[in-house]
Amino acid sequence: MSERCWWSGKDTDYIAYHDEEWGVPIRDDQLLFEFICLEGQQAGLSWITVLKKREQYRKSFKNFDVSKCANLTDRTIEKLLLNTGLIRNRLKLYSIRTNAKAFQAVQKEFGSFEKYIWSFVDGKVLDGKRKNSKQVPSTTRESDAMSKDLKKRGFKFIGSTICYAFMQAAGLVNDHTSNCFRYKQIKKIT
Repeated sequence: MSERCWWSGKDTDYIAYHDEEWGVPIRDDQLLFEFICLEGQQAGLSWITVLKKREQYRKSFKNFDVSKCANLTDRTIEKLLLNTGLIRNRLKLYSIRTNAKAFQAVQKEFGSFEKYIWSFVDGKVLDGKRKNSKQVPSTTRESDAMSKDLKKRGFKFIGSTICYAFMQAAGLVNDHTSNCFRYKQIKKIT
């Protein structure tokens, strides 16, 4: 069996997420929107909580279609607060609509969210070159800059720690540890 990053543990959903998704560079706006929304839902919780609820989020938020999320009514969001398949935090659920509107404004200004978000890493995957978990930061100057700019543009639940987790998940940085089999695989595709 190949070695994996320390955080993937023994849960099969976590292992699949690690092996197939985490750290793979995302260039698709809709998928970037999903990832940034889900990272915001995680605030204060463990990622496994969000991962286990991800399919219900996709169903409830129209597969993270940005226009549909931007047009959600208060009534719809209030109904979603009753859904036990979601994290029933009013501010977090309303933030998906708020972030969809801010996301659309970024798309209009830059042509795509992808072009905007990847500018924080000069369009290239940063190689974390981490040997172990102690070397993986929770924030960086790039995540600080990203957070500050996203907040200025009206995004919610987008602090520097959330931005760094998003950067890791969406492949803007390769933070698989060097002993992990995915580190070299990600390096090859970037």
